[in-house]
Amino acid sequence: MPSSMAGNQPNPLAQLTVAQLRQRTSMKWRAHPADVLPLWVAEMDVPLAAPVVDALQTAITRGDTGYPYGTAYAEALAGFAADRWGWEGLAVERTAIVPDVMLGIVEVLRLITDRGDTVVVNPPVYPPFYAFVGHDGRRVVEARLGADGRIDPAALGETFAQARQHGGRVAYLMSNPHNPTGVVHTQAELAGVAQLARQYGVRVVADEIHAPLVLPGARFTPYLSVPGAEDAFAVTSASKAWNLPGLKAALAVAGPDAAAELARMPEEVSHGPSHLGILAHTAALRDGRDWLDALVAGLDANRTLLGQLIAEHLPQVRHRPPEGTYLAWLDCRELGLTEPDATDGPGVVSELAGPARFFLEHARVALSSGHVFGSGGRGHVRLNFATSPTILTDAVTRMGRAVADR
Repeated sequence: MPSSMAGNQPNPLAQLTVAQLRQRTSMKWRAHPADVLPLWVAEMDVPLAAPVVDALQTAITRGDTGYPYGTAYAEALAGFAADRWGWEGLAVERTAIVPDVMLGIVEVLRLITDRGDTVVVNPPVYPPFYAFVGHDGRRVVEARLGADGRIDPAALGETFAQARQHGGRVAYLMSNPHNPTGVVHTQAELAGVAQLARQYGVRVVADEIHAPLVLPGARFTPYLSVPGAEDAFAVTSASKAWNLPGLKAALAVAGPDAAAELARMPEEVSHGPSHLGILAHTAALRDGRDWLDALVAGLDANRTLLGQLIAEHLPQVRHRPPEGTYLAWLDCRELGLTEPDATDGPGVVSELAGPARFFLEHARVALSSGHVFGSGGRGHVRLNFATSPTILTDAVTRMGRAVADR
């Protein structure tokens, strides 16, 4: 299959072979035996963008491996936001560097809630929302997504009201775009969230780590850009879009009415990010846009390919093509798989249940188990399609064969 092109950039997803990928020592390619195709954790099967390589090599050659300093990362994000999303409101002075997005979320929640307070989430949702928030002593409460996989304003408003009655302060932790469904919230939907948050006195924290990965047909809206979100926070990084999870660095961004609270973040939090990480993320946002365009084109092609493969090999699996991210949320309940469910609840990522266990054992394909994503997740799997068309085709073909051979 020929590589998709964006400008003069080749498709990053079509450049590495399975043999090359198996040389990697990170979690995706080492957590399972060598006969397993890993389509689970959020790592992409891509080479690094050339500007990121150049920035890292220059730093290593100079011995520039000290402590992070300055605002170049925030300036690069502000420029990216203005150019890509038309958002001129990202003020560098209202940002803070944090170790990564989830640790940044925890630090922001510590600014606006106390132990025992309520944090609302929309399941099925990214499992660390449960684990990190719960481990920090906050009470996680669910407001289920609608049947269409989108935010249900009625359910969200009802949950906000009940949380307020419980007492204490209330925060809403939102995934924008949503992980695992790939929904990209519209400006109108986000404005509705802001209205509800104001009505019930709820503080919003938006995880926008997948923001650069909106696919053709949708448009990303930064939550802080909508009216009514002036007291909210966003936390983001270049980690997902440029495959930099091992180079720790993220940014917390405050709306204008939350700036004083962000200024109270302990200074030692800024010691957590890696200097090399900040250099890499800055280079990606500033100089890696052509590479990103090629990646998004490749993901769009893989999104189409995945739909075709599911229709051919797994016709009983229900699948709504994602609008963003490189994650597909597959409803496998009609397959009637009877593997015993794991006993652990949301956020516990070490257990496999139902279809994820079946596909690992019988197809040798590793997927993320739906039950750890909270209510509505059982009987589902999350599939990472940020891989080569060859690997994606092999994986889904294996899955279809395993179902047929039961």
